Amino acid sequence: MPDSTDLLAPADPRAQAPKPLPKPGILDIHAYVPGKSKAEGVETPIKLSSNENILGSSPAARAAFVAAVDSLHLYPDSRASELRAAVAAHFDLEPDRLVFGDGTDEVLHLLNQVFLEPGDNIVMGQYGFSAYSIGARACQAQVRQAAEPGYHLSVEAMLAAVDARTRLVFVTQPGNPTGTFLTRDELRALHAGLPASVVLVLDGAYAEFATDPRFDDGLELARAQDNVVVTRTFSKLHGLAALRIGWAYCPAPIADAVDRIRAPFNTSIAAQQAAVAALADVDFQARSREHVAYWRPWLTQQFGGLGLEVVASQANFVLVGFPTTPGRTAAEAEAWLARRGLIVRGVGNYGLPDHLRITIGLEEHNRAVADALAEFMKA
Repeated sequence: MPDSTDLLAPADPRAQAPKPLPKPGILDIHAYVPGKSKAEGVETPIKLSSNENILGSSPAARAAFVAAVDSLHLYPDSRASELRAAVAAHFDLEPDRLVFGDGTDEVLHLLNQVFLEPGDNIVMGQYGFSAYSIGARACQAQVRQAAEPGYHLSVEAMLAAVDARTRLVFVTQPGNPTGTFLTRDELRALHAGLPASVVLVLDGAYAEFATDPRFDDGLELARAQDNVVVTRTFSKLHGLAALRIGWAYCPAPIADAVDRIRAPFNTSIAAQQAAVAALADVDFQARSREHVAYWRPWLTQQFGGLGLEVVASQANFVLVGFPTTPGRTAAEAEAWLARRGLIVRGVGNYGLPDHLRITIGLEEHNRAVADALAEFMKA
């Protein structure tokens, strides 16, 4: 017999539906849109739309990936023990506080699942990475976006958005698609203003490319605090985007909670072994950093010289603002570049319809983009 309280409860409309329906909120989520990889009429375009490492990946990592073919019949190490030890040694971290995922995206989704119930909320910047909001809405949580005046996260705006139902605050450090960052002082002010019950998540996908002395990757803050998590990826600096492997440095209780719901074999043998090899190849890492550090200011100068707005970036891309004048818009510039085999990223889905995000390429790519945009602005 049903409980008497069940008889008084309103009927779930999904129980009366003629076909299975997703839970409320799922169909309101806008799916993630990746950067384009094709240009109509161009057989081999130059892809500068996804912030991939233009130098490829470490030869040692490629060799480790090939060697993994002999292990295809085996399940991977669920704890990623060898990689765990390598990351801990490289960054001087406690191994048991690390969590590994199928890319940073999975780690972010797991954090949302651990902390969010219907009615809770997250706080993120208005131009923050859309994966944060997708994961929160999937948990039937609300998303609060704090203003980013001048494309820069505002500590005051972030703290003003926090209330009793806030569980997670997401900061991309440096930001995507802006390339801006919170200084060391700003980061600590943000943390100091948060309730102890709120988790500050610092997404460091591009942290290795930052050169500003005021930049702080947050690892020391996370070491000392019970409510700070830092995530990192092997997709950008190490060029292992296809293998989907990322990690988080968490307080021990948070690492334990995430591991309880993590899929048991969520990172492959090939990904683990390639990541270990990539981490050891410090020469490749140095070349990748040096390439970005050289060409980032060059592109900033070239685009600025055309009268375009360029946001000061600490990542491996630059965000370029275009006029709203017909014939000079970002959408028209994107199409102009695509016809010349240069694929860049329109960021209207981030609320920046007048901007393009351009990944730093090889010398010939960077010069080609600069020349093509110079022609566009004169056309």
